[in-house]
Amino acid sequence: MIRSIFNPKEFTGKHMLFAMLAFFGVIITVNLVMARFAVTTWSGLVVPNTYVASQQFNDKAAESRAIEALGYQVKLTPNAEGLEIDFIDSAGQPALADSMIAELRRPVAEHQDRDIVLVREADGIYRGKGQVLEGEWIATVTAIKDGETLYKRGWRFHVNADGSLTQ
Repeated sequence: MIRSIFNPKEFTGKHMLFAMLAFFGVIITVNLVMARFAVTTWSGLVVPNTYVASQQFNDKAAESRAIEALGYQVKLTPNAEGLEIDFIDSAGQPALADSMIAELRRPVAEHQDRDIVLVREADGIYRGKGQVLEGEWIATVTAIKDGETLYKRGWRFHVNADGSLTQ
């Protein structure tokens, strides 16, 4: 018995082949799994045509500055039923809009993306139905009155497990 400890078995070419196949097999398997996750979770498409988007950049920047100059503010609150938005004008009073839409997007995946149409209720708060699940979100809120965009801004926020908001 003591003799077998001091006489190890010979390391042959078969052992080396098995070690190499196991080593590269693990690496290739991990790469294939990660590639599948990368392809199936998000398209990576931000705009369909980057050249056209670059040509429109200055116009969109000017539009954003004009909207910002109007001085409207929103307070965005997700809850169990959906979203609540308190829309306030530059004088600090509740503002009116013909339509208000919140485009909800996940930063990485697309399967939960959706638009929520918000309706102004008697208390002046705009509310929209549709549960906002836990995790990271990007909401682009757009308020339109008489065909003119009064407010358009993107918000990034985190919904905690208890439904509270972290911005």
